[in-house]
Amino acid sequence: MSRDNASDQGESRSAAGERNPWLIAIIVSIATFMLVLDTSIANVALRNIAGSLAAGMDESTWVITTYLVANSVIIPISGWLASVIGRKRYYMLCVATFTLASLLCGLAPNLEMLIVFRILQGLGGGGMAPSEQSILADTFPPEKRSQAFALYGIAVIVAPTVGPTIGGWLTDNFSWHWIFFINVPFGIMSLALVQWLLVEPEVLERERQQRLKGGLRIDWVGFILVATALGCLEIFLDEGQRNDWFASSFITTFAIISAISFALLIPWEFRHRDPIVDMRLLFTRQFGTSFLVMMAVGAVLFSTTQLMPQLQQTAFDYTATLSGLSMMPGGIAMLMLMPISGFAAGIVQPKYLIMAGMAVVAIGLWHMTSLTPDASFSFFAFARIFLMIGLPFLFIPISTAAYVGLAPQKTNQASALINVARNIGGSIGVSLSNTVIAQNAQLHQANLVGHTAQSSPAYQQVVRQATEHFVAEGSSMLQAKQQAIGWIGQLIARQASLLAYIDVFRYCAVATALLVPLALLLRSSQGNPTGNSGEASGPPG
Repeated sequence: MSRDNASDQGESRSAAGERNPWLIAIIVSIATFMLVLDTSIANVALRNIAGSLAAGMDESTWVITTYLVANSVIIPISGWLASVIGRKRYYMLCVATFTLASLLCGLAPNLEMLIVFRILQGLGGGGMAPSEQSILADTFPPEKRSQAFALYGIAVIVAPTVGPTIGGWLTDNFSWHWIFFINVPFGIMSLALVQWLLVEPEVLERERQQRLKGGLRIDWVGFILVATALGCLEIFLDEGQRNDWFASSFITTFAIISAISFALLIPWEFRHRDPIVDMRLLFTRQFGTSFLVMMAVGAVLFSTTQLMPQLQQTAFDYTATLSGLSMMPGGIAMLMLMPISGFAAGIVQPKYLIMAGMAVVAIGLWHMTSLTPDASFSFFAFARIFLMIGLPFLFIPISTAAYVGLAPQKTNQASALINVARNIGGSIGVSLSNTVIAQNAQLHQANLVGHTAQSSPAYQQVVRQATEHFVAEGSSMLQAKQQAIGWIGQLIARQASLLAYIDVFRYCAVATALLVPLALLLRSSQGNPTGNSGEASGPPG
């Protein structure tokens, strides 16, 4: 290591300067809450957006897909962009882009323009999260990072919990436009606070100048490969179920392009002198394990956050608002546990907290397999609490463990990749869950119909009682009997759907339990108080 580099590593990389670092943690958490809230809030309003803009539901789903694609493309290169533009400048650019795009989304006159503005919003939002985690990792010493990530984690995990409630309320009482307008005041406030309080450390500015002085070598091939690999993967996962997976040439094409791009990306980035994504990090034991565990957490968090409201609204006739309210107790419980988890992560090895968190989440998922057609509001609220109390003991220790052994220059790249892990895991979890539900619902329905003997006395009695009910409501005898048979068919379809959801919760519980031993690969954080082991050293990224 050169004398200059040694000197740089001894200098403060804190974004707080002389100010209290907790101010910085609060600032980035505000922006994070706005960002993560937006990812969950839009799902609730899709039906309203489609109706308002005279579009079909299949077309309106591109409002979500294009945002996720733009997000996936920009996240992995955010570390490189921050090192070239400057971390504070890049972060402010992302916040400003996200805020402006939110305003434009609310003003969009048609679906095509809304999709364009959602792409812009995804590009801005994708760069925010990696920058925020890098800022926290550099601003707080290793022994206090867990507490800082606890505050940050409150925003990351609570936002999708309250998102459906806020989205449902805004859509029901105002219009879908307000799910985007709500971001604007938060964005303006965040931008002002960042400009006023956030500091660009001298050592980062010096590293940036040295990089530019040596000639800016843009890894265009790496950028194109990253964009096509992750962008096509996101489209494949998000649109696969709706297009019947590999039965569709559209989906198959994206799958092939993504696979080829990934196959070319890894060796290319390993050989490049200044890679746009430092793939070496993924092949270190500590960071690679953290990456895999974060993928698992993303799969559980995103899939359950989407599945619960989806189940309630389709099988139990919940409104979007009521569905969101049933998830609130879980968010409150997690909010209370975040500080405890942050404190525990400072004194207990991350791997043990991760194992405990995974075990609790697995038990919570298994509890959902006791779901019945007459499940009450309190059942869903309690189940959500049970599930969410394990997540603080996963998110914070993983975020802390990921930076153990990293050279300070690697925090930007590490933050970007950890966010890639969470997003890819989330997309895989949601996609697989929806596929299992669609396929298993058909299997269960066929099985239930096969076991429903129309000549049996029990079946005939139900038909007779239902027919009498519809006759009493004014239908003729013939119409009433047809309505009764249709009603029984709906009951069978509802039960089949319920069994399919139970299958998903069972599979998720088993998969989570099987991943518990993976945490043992993480090494001790106390053995490296400075956070610089050289394990993942190399050219600055």
